[in-house]
Amino acid sequence: MKYYILFGPPGAGKGTQATAMVEKYNLRHISTGALLREEIAAGTELGLKAKALIDAGALVPDEVVEGMIENLFKTVKDVDGFLLDGFPRTIAQAEALDRILALGDEEVTSVVSIMIPDEMIKERIRHRAAIEGRADDASEETINNRIKTYHDKTEPLIDFYRKAGKYAEINGTGSIEEVRDAIFTLMDKF
Repeated sequence: MKYYILFGPPGAGKGTQATAMVEKYNLRHISTGALLREEIAAGTELGLKAKALIDAGALVPDEVVEGMIENLFKTVKDVDGFLLDGFPRTIAQAEALDRILALGDEEVTSVVSIMIPDEMIKERIRHRAAIEGRADDASEETINNRIKTYHDKTEPLIDFYRKAGKYAEINGTGSIEEVRDAIFTLMDKF
């Protein structure tokens, strides 16, 4: 089984590239937000716990998200691997993921990081806000905060995975096809 982690700042094209990656390599895409919504809709024990916390205005603790991901690893069998998007976001989550995978004698295959400069992040988020009417992407303050949050949360993970020999960076400034080709060239090595 392959276990890929997809990194990249807002606007890097993760959603676009994830679709192609899942299709070409027969992966199950795990987006933590979508996973929470699925578990809640299915009425699973973890989903009910998450719903109660969300309804109370609380954050869903790492253990709940980790439990949902672990359940998927155990139950989804018709794929060649998983593409994690939005998890891990902290060193503690990365260590928890390593523990979960070690239980099945597995490990993270690679981190695929789509990198673009901060100025391009701003341009792409503004463009997306205009096209999709996303008010959450329109404010300069919000955009700057999202970039800062991304750098603050991701940089320690980059070092964590780089030290483990699992980190690979893709230049995300090219066309969709150029970025996709670079990702596929990288993934074909694993």
